[in-house]
Amino acid sequence: CLKSHSDSIFINIFIKEIFRIIQDIQKQGTTILLIEQNAKVALQVSNRGYVLETGKVVLSDTGENLLKSDAVQKAYLGG
Repeated sequence: CLKSHSDSIFINIFIKEIFRIIQDIQKQGTTILLIEQNAKVALQVSNRGYVLETGKVVLSDTGENLLKSDAVQKAYLGG
């Protein structure tokens, strides 16, 4: 399925808006369980992150530390 350029722009705007709303809710003190395929963006807005492999937690740390982790970069973020 080919997406048009305008579809891609709309999707990117939609994703940014969703994450902005998540951050607004978080700032109000509400805990959010976020399960997201875009790990990089999810970790940028997360206080805490968990890496699961075959249903088991193999890593947990702050979102910031997980983003900085060489192991996470190589295995999950294409780094």
